[in-house]
Amino acid sequence: MTKVDAIRKVLEDHNGVASWEIIYKEARKYYPAIDKSDKWKEGIRGVLYRDLKNKKNFKKIGLGVFALIDFKETPLEEIKEDRVKMHSYIEGICIELGNIENFNTYTADQSVKFNDLQLRDLVTLNVMPKFTYDKIISEVRRIDVIWFNKNKYKFPKQAYEVIESLGTMENAFSRTFQISDFTTMFYIVGKPDFERKFNKIIARKPYNEIYKRYKFISYDTIIELYNKTLEREKLKFY
Repeated sequence: MTKVDAIRKVLEDHNGVASWEIIYKEARKYYPAIDKSDKWKEGIRGVLYRDLKNKKNFKKIGLGVFALIDFKETPLEEIKEDRVKMHSYIEGICIELGNIENFNTYTADQSVKFNDLQLRDLVTLNVMPKFTYDKIISEVRRIDVIWFNKNKYKFPKQAYEVIESLGTMENAFSRTFQISDFTTMFYIVGKPDFERKFNKIIARKPYNEIYKRYKFISYDTIIELYNKTLEREKLKFY
């Protein structure tokens, strides 16, 4: 069995789609010697990238997500019609963007899906680092997506709350404010018409004291950013 065969088998085991972490973890089942060299991950990436250029077996459907060539993706318009699916899709985008920007990523919603993958298979941290008091962490671990630095001591650098209804925005602000003593930027992501309520909340205490660290991003804006980043990455292989 070749390395390409091993990668194909891993994708088949996961209904035709897998992240880098899944491929790294499971390819050795089919190619036991795949991790014998010091740079074995680079070797796997090289094999996959060459195949992407030839368009034989695999295709890139996310920044760190790959699929079999005949894998059928769920259309975005179909995702937008389902509030729950849209929430997890935006969370997946936030995680992927964090990964590509070389942050460690964490999500409170480990089991929901993005491109048919559970978010636990996209993040680099399945457990939140103990960067502060337990009482604070018990609240902060419920934030949708957090980007942590990759230093020895990990601290939250960016936090994302995906708002699917206006009634959840107050709680999102409250959770993020728990770590306002750190140099964290906070992003509220939602439908464009949610920005009006965002502006009302940010004008009140205590949020108005750090208003420059809060940003509102619409669904369309972050999807556009993600798609442009994905197209840029694809140019490296095609």
